[in-house]
Amino acid sequence: PGIGKTTVIKRIVTKIRFAGGFYTEEIREGSVRKGFKIINLEGKEGILASKEIASRYRVGKYGVNISDLEQIGVKSILDALKNNEKRLIVIDEIGKMELFSVRFQDAVIKALESKKKVLGTIPVKTIPFIERIKVKTPVDIILVTIQNRDSLPDEILSRILSQS
Repeated sequence: PGIGKTTVIKRIVTKIRFAGGFYTEEIREGSVRKGFKIINLEGKEGILASKEIASRYRVGKYGVNISDLEQIGVKSILDALKNNEKRLIVIDEIGKMELFSVRFQDAVIKALESKKKVLGTIPVKTIPFIERIKVKTPVDIILVTIQNRDSLPDEILSRILSQS
């Protein structure tokens, strides 16, 4: 967390028009993290998780909002799959919070099995769903570090454009 995965994603999508999907951002009050927003690439946003959400789905102190995850995140993936102009599907992130939703898992699998390119973020920590994806689907995994996070947007963008 906090290494810059979402920043890399946002820098890439600002340079292209053919992407659909979503990204997540921290909700902060000063230096205190209160939760996470989920934002589709058209700008619609909701709350992915918050300390103030009472939910049976929890990651640490955060209650996960399955409704906003599905109405914004899942919908943005499925919409991008249907839209011929969207050649890249952005999924930031495929992590513990998001994986509480079976609809999200199904949408991720559909995206990966499609002919479209998928640019996603995953946590370093092992999660069984992600491990299954790595085995079943040809994926390139790029570790974001403090050393490479500034150069990665252009590197990844040129890979995407050269394969389009």
